[in-house]
Amino acid sequence: MATLTKLATYLSLFLTLIFLVLISVADGNAQQSSDIVQHEEWISPLASEQHIALKTRTETLQSGDTAGVVLQRLGFSNTEAANIIAVAKPVYALSNIYAGNKIVRQDFEDAIAVTYHIDSTDELHLMFTEKDGWHAEVVPREMHMRTSVARGTIEDNLFYDAAKAGLEDNLTIQLMDMFAWDIDFARDLRKGDSFKVLFEEAFDDEGKRVGYKILAAQFKNRGQLFTGIRYENKKGDIEYYSEEGKNLRKTYLKSPVKFSRISSNFSDSRKHPVLGYTRAHRGIDYAAKSGTPIRAIGDGRISYLGWKSGYGRFIEIRHNNGTHSTAYAHMRAYGKGVSKGSYVKQGQIIGYVGMSGLATGPHLHFEFRTRGVAVNPLSVKHKPADPLPDQEMSAFRVKANSLLREIEFQSKTAKWG
Repeated sequence: MATLTKLATYLSLFLTLIFLVLISVADGNAQQSSDIVQHEEWISPLASEQHIALKTRTETLQSGDTAGVVLQRLGFSNTEAANIIAVAKPVYALSNIYAGNKIVRQDFEDAIAVTYHIDSTDELHLMFTEKDGWHAEVVPREMHMRTSVARGTIEDNLFYDAAKAGLEDNLTIQLMDMFAWDIDFARDLRKGDSFKVLFEEAFDDEGKRVGYKILAAQFKNRGQLFTGIRYENKKGDIEYYSEEGKNLRKTYLKSPVKFSRISSNFSDSRKHPVLGYTRAHRGIDYAAKSGTPIRAIGDGRISYLGWKSGYGRFIEIRHNNGTHSTAYAHMRAYGKGVSKGSYVKQGQIIGYVGMSGLATGPHLHFEFRTRGVAVNPLSVKHKPADPLPDQEMSAFRVKANSLLREIEFQSKTAKWG
């Protein structure tokens, strides 16, 4: 009997121990589950590799498509499509959609995502979950960046030699704009001049190039080395500066026409090609193809716009509170939105090369006046824009040194143009 009593006691203790162990395990699992829920953070399926779309559908917009029609093609009902459009409206109006752009639908286990590619830099994200419904935001598109260096020597002309070096025309134009205040590419280039250009290209997630910019460049012209560094100052303005932090931009451009040659210089006596007699030529003539854009060389207000005798279609701009003025003659047409009294910015297109008035061929007659007196435009010394403030020089030097080292490093393997 005593033996049975002991067995019963041991069995009771054993069962109690098992019960306590089971409770402890259950509590531990409950605590572990609570920790997971507490620390879980929702990540947009589009940005997370942990969420894999169960189904992806893509629609490329066709001419005449509306957002509602395309969303229905992606499987949404008419009511759902209207709701999506309404949710998106505060951040982006889906009435502004364009043929060729894409709308993508992705279905996940616990969410639906819709993406509209707005342009090369931004896209609209829409997310639906049972808990939160639809949410919309505009975010930068994911970009893949690549830097390259092009280097070359002028043997023929800038565009041809730059293309040989791997620099396409749009980047060559950027290069010209960068040094437009120091180099007149219509008259200053010489055989043997050379250049090095560090540029960055942006590619979207489909591998399509969607942007490019010059980060730094060096141009040796007539033995003088010009250097430009792209830098965004604390105000958010993006400018190109020399190694010393001096702004490359100056009060006036060196030339109002990018692609041209000087066909007639400033002179006190020149035989007029149409009238036949000798008289002063108070400007310089840029020969260029008809329709070539003409740029205002500096900020100012248009004081005259219209037909002016032998000048044909003519514009005069007053700069620097009237201290200086510039004149542009023989235009084929005026620029869009340009009128007498309007304010124009440096580099703005004010007209197009033509041969209106007394002219034997398409060209721009350009004059520069100081206090009403015509002076040789090629002899005018232009003041630079404001340099970087002292408090930004330290950050600029770090950036400049890094970019110039990159130019030298990549130049060792870059092909010569």
